[in-house]
Amino acid sequence: DVDAAKKYLREDYIQHNPGVPQGRDGFIEAFRKKFAAVPAFYLDVKRILVDGDMAAVHIHATGLPGQNESVVVDIYRLQDGLLAEHWDCLMPIPKEMLGNNIYF
Repeated sequence: DVDAAKKYLREDYIQHNPGVPQGRDGFIEAFRKKFAAVPAFYLDVKRILVDGDMAAVHIHATGLPGQNESVVVDIYRLQDGLLAEHWDCLMPIPKEMLGNNIYF
């Protein structure tokens, strides 16, 4: 339910991912299109770390066509109890690893 973002994001939400537009409405529209185009796309939150007005979310992303699974770390700045700003880092998980699943 991407419209739930209205409860959690500031209207003037600042986005540092170049593939997502600025603002809450831009976020909602981008993810509405993503989930419609890729219904198998899924983000499994593994842990959330909070320090003052900053939060980091460690995620296991699956379901993107033609791609292996990915590790994602989203970093948010909160303001007035809402998400105000966002940065992210993504790393594909190799299909073959020398050790066990070291990412989660």
